[in-house]
Amino acid sequence: MKKVIMFTMGTRGDVQPYIFLSQALKKNGISVTLGSHPCWRQLVEDAGICFVPIGPDIDIEYEASVIRGKEKNPMMAMLKTMKFVFRIVEQSSKEVYQYSEGMDLMIVSHSHIGAAEAEALHMKTIDVTLQTEAIGEPKKPVSPLKRFTNNLIWGLLNPVMMKPYNRLRKEYGLKKAKSMDQIASKSLNLIPISQYVIEKNPYWDDQNQLVGYWYDEDPKDYVPSQHLKDFLEAGEAPYILALGAMSFEAVEEKQKLDIFIQAFSKTGKRAVIQGFKKSLEDYNLPDTMIAVDAIPHSWLFKRGACVIHHGGFGTSASAMLYGAPSIVIPHALDQFGMAERLYKLGVAAKPLKAAALSLETLVDQIHYIDHNYETLSNCVKDLSERMSQEHGLDTAVAMIQNILNVGDKIESNK
Repeated sequence: MKKVIMFTMGTRGDVQPYIFLSQALKKNGISVTLGSHPCWRQLVEDAGICFVPIGPDIDIEYEASVIRGKEKNPMMAMLKTMKFVFRIVEQSSKEVYQYSEGMDLMIVSHSHIGAAEAEALHMKTIDVTLQTEAIGEPKKPVSPLKRFTNNLIWGLLNPVMMKPYNRLRKEYGLKKAKSMDQIASKSLNLIPISQYVIEKNPYWDDQNQLVGYWYDEDPKDYVPSQHLKDFLEAGEAPYILALGAMSFEAVEEKQKLDIFIQAFSKTGKRAVIQGFKKSLEDYNLPDTMIAVDAIPHSWLFKRGACVIHHGGFGTSASAMLYGAPSIVIPHALDQFGMAERLYKLGVAAKPLKAAALSLETLVDQIHYIDHNYETLSNCVKDLSERMSQEHGLDTAVAMIQNILNVGDKIESNK
């Protein structure tokens, strides 16, 4: 049996795609180990996947919300997040190396954690990219002036971005890398995004492959509480507030929660609220709203009228896959792009920047959804149907098996 290992960092939305991929690989007779923050042990093991903890034992959802909540400038928030990620990459290195010994293949996640260790161990690697903005366009023709400008900008950025990776590479006796392209897999880069959401860029290198989203169609093991079942059966489909790690802290969290609750009340909407755990402890919600803990998107979103989210990779994919129109409140750079994309696809209201969130602007968004609901709903359901035909996990497994040379037979994950 071939043995595959992968490491990933981030919030649940960042980790979940790798859980789905791990399950698909295991289903096809491949031994899989998934490494991540210790806080995700139960999530991964409940999915039937071998888990190994890497890095410090932290509440990553909380840490992410603190970083993004304290920094109002999206660029600075991204830089601080990268610094935080780099620190964990370095702290985890010895564990990553140890767990990877004897493995046949490493699947390197979007943070590039494990890339240096895999090279030091002479392992085959496959990359996964969640943000297509990070993929270079070497085939794109550019003018001499544009090339000069690009070289100037990246000449300044690359040394900063590569510094922590090169510290690791030095520890393992590897040559210094000048850019991310030099540590990327030359064999295969899987992009688990639908071709109906983002078209393949003709200027990408051939190893970059759009395969379709990785997701769970039916969470067979999930059993909702009786309280939630009663709430859903008591009236029309609710709005779902699912800001994930974009939930806020302390005083600001209470202020934002007030805005959402007032907007739901003013527009007569029932609502399911995820997140805002600290503020909700002392909050008396009206009967038309309910607070819940983590619930599989594949179960909850199908039962919602609309999802209010931050434009993160996992939540955006889930809203489209499970047929729910969106109100997107982006906080960080990649989220702005996704929010705009959902709007252009006709499955969401125009993006509402976090800095512009107020009772008035949120009510306007809800009214937009109301006035255009039939069109939005039909559009997202049509998109969901087309996306379901891509079978992203089957495609990814076939490509990985090709790299592993373990045969062509694929057990479908449809």
